[in-house]
This record gives sequence, structure tokens and C-alpha cells, in this order.
Amino acid sequence: MPKPSKVKGWLSEDRLNLLRHWKRNGLRDDEIAEKIGIRPRTLWDWKQAYPQISTALKNGFEDLVIDAEEALFSKFQIQTLTEEKEEVWQGPDGTIKKHKIVTKKQIPPDTTAIIFFLKSKANWKDGNEIRAVIDGISLDRRKEIEALFDAGSKEKAIKKPETETDADEE
Repeated sequence: MPKPSKVKGWLSEDRLNLLRHWKRNGLRDDEIAEKIGIRPRTLWDWKQAYPQISTALKNGFEDLVIDAEEALFSKFQIQTLTEEKEEVWQGPDGTIKKHKIVTKKQIPPDTTAIIFFLKSKANWKDGNEIRAVIDGISLDRRKEIEALFDAGSKEKAIKKPETETDADEE
């Protein structure tokens, strides 16, 4: 059991929120221990002995993961940015004139983020012949990719693996 002298100060709601905040900001346990002024092993002991400390650090990390997932998910979608500019000029009669210009730009989805998600969360692998069943109809990966990409990128995205029957036919 850790010495209660220093840990008691870290069991208050304010201090637990600070631990959670540090973890949510991406600090590792050894960095948090340094901020507290203890050794990393002592922080580990505190986490074992005091569930409220362990929970605060876990919740902070879960918040960090949720934020990262939301940021990644936002990369899958078309983003629309609106820029507003105000032009000011002096007319021939000396009056100041203002004109507001609104420009909208669309940023396409980030294909790297999509590929990362598919590989890490959906067990997607390059070159797999993945079959998806939609409404009872089986579609192979090639048809899905052809629907998503234009003709110029199809040749790069699809590489048909050579099978034994292909080799025998030659």
C-alpha cells in the first residue's frame, strides 16, 4: 500500500480532473508522474491501490481515443470551408465602399485516413479479394472499387492476383 501522505492530495475531485486532463492531452504515465513529483512506479502503485486514480487516467485516455476517432471520421467526409473577405476601396467621389466576398471551398475526403481506418478496424488488406454481401447480392471488391474510382486510377488500385488456373492457361 502506498504512503498516504502525498496520494491524499490527489484524491480530490479537482486533482482527479487534472490527472484526467493530462491523460486526455496525451501525456504518458511517466510524464504524469514527473508532473506530480513522484516516480512512475509510485504512480503505478497508486493506480493499483486507488481505483479513483486509475479510473481518472482511464477516462482521460478514453476521451483521447474518442477525439482521435472523431477527427479520423471527419477526414472521411467532404469538408466545406467558407472564407469571408471584405474589400474596401475609395470611390471616385471619395466615399469609402465595402464589398463582402464569400468563397466556399470543398476539400475531398482523405484517402489515407480511409485506408488507415479500413486496415486497422475492418481487417482490410491490399490485394484481398473481399466479398461484400449487400441485400443478398455478392459483389467482389473490383466492382466496388470501379464504382468509387475513375478509370485512370483503376489500373493502379486493382491488381488481380495470379491464380493457378491463370498460370495453366498460358
